[in-house]
Amino acid sequence: MTTADVVVVGGGPAGSAAAITLARAGRDVVLVDKARFPRDKCCGDGLTAGALRRLEALGLRPDAVASWERVDDVMVRSPSGRTVDFPMPRGQGVFAAVARRVDLDAALLDVARAAGVKVHDGHALSGVEQVGHDSITLSVDGLDAVAARYAIGADGMWSPLRKALGAAGPDESGYLGEWHAFRQYFSNVGDKARDLWVWFDADLLPGYAWSFPLPGGRANVGYGIPRIAGSPTKSMKEQWPEVLARPHIRDVLGPSAEPEAPHKAWPIPARVERTPITAAHGRVLFVGDAARACDPMTGEGIGQALETGMVAAEAIAAAGAFDALGAARRFERVVEHSLAVDNKFAALLSRALSHRKGVRGAVRIAGASSWTRRNFARWLFEDYPRALLLTPHRWHRGMLTGAGAFAGD
Repeated sequence: MTTADVVVVGGGPAGSAAAITLARAGRDVVLVDKARFPRDKCCGDGLTAGALRRLEALGLRPDAVASWERVDDVMVRSPSGRTVDFPMPRGQGVFAAVARRVDLDAALLDVARAAGVKVHDGHALSGVEQVGHDSITLSVDGLDAVAARYAIGADGMWSPLRKALGAAGPDESGYLGEWHAFRQYFSNVGDKARDLWVWFDADLLPGYAWSFPLPGGRANVGYGIPRIAGSPTKSMKEQWPEVLARPHIRDVLGPSAEPEAPHKAWPIPARVERTPITAAHGRVLFVGDAARACDPMTGEGIGQALETGMVAAEAIAAAGAFDALGAARRFERVVEHSLAVDNKFAALLSRALSHRKGVRGAVRIAGASSWTRRNFARWLFEDYPRALLLTPHRWHRGMLTGAGAFAGD
């Protein structure tokens, strides 16, 4: 049997962030994932300022990610056809970037290995052998059982660890997330596609289409639609050719753009405020998609994955080996008073964006001056928390004007 202080199930950003944080705190960490890295992950590949700062804090270097592309301008088109350029601050670091998940996740897992985490990719969780008051033992395919004081579930929205514990709620059956998303990689895109584009087309609201730039004349192109209870769901596969054929999208992609791989779709979970994020007497904490932590307004999930992974690790490190309930309460309390508040606020804003008048008004106001354009870009890309002004406990000097990530480079 293998023993550790903490076993992390899942090697994506949430799991790697938790493992790195714990290893640096002196804990013995084992990480398992059913996939072998590098592996693709269906995603928009966008990195917000919040995500970038956490990646920097974890020790990731941009030059370790082959497809890293810095973003300086965000172009937003409203349903009326008005396009506004929202510039990121210049000379203050990186506030937005794009990186393919196949590259980003592998690079972050390498940081975990360098921090001392024992990484076993290609080994899936097969079950839970035992849960006690002071430990949990997991069965892993191809490995000895792993006994640890804590387990962190970073294994996706349909978390096998949650199911193995019998901790799935009555609403788990048929759960498909709060968003549907669809993306395809393109090559030979035009010069306009060097910027990051967001299209709020009327028939997609409160969803949107996007083109996110990648190196070498490539782009991640896709669209996302919130799942609305009681509303019929369109076939995104059938709608995709029509979305790509829209003149304003073709104009950005350019006449030579061509798909380089099949399109892919994926669900996005965004209800952390209604999801149990601890189990097994506090010995198990769920993070990232397993905590359903994505932003309900944009579908963004990488920053939230990193945040929950780091917060869970910090809660375990602070509580120690024998105070599992203390670790669980600390984790729940931090999420409740930060990320859950942000996501509730974002959900309210998403309702306002479900109507073309709301989006037109928002883009008009945001684009009214150079100051509003600059600060809207920072807010949209999570330079500070969504509901920062509603949570005074998070206020600090320079909270709205701080530098971006990698400012010293």
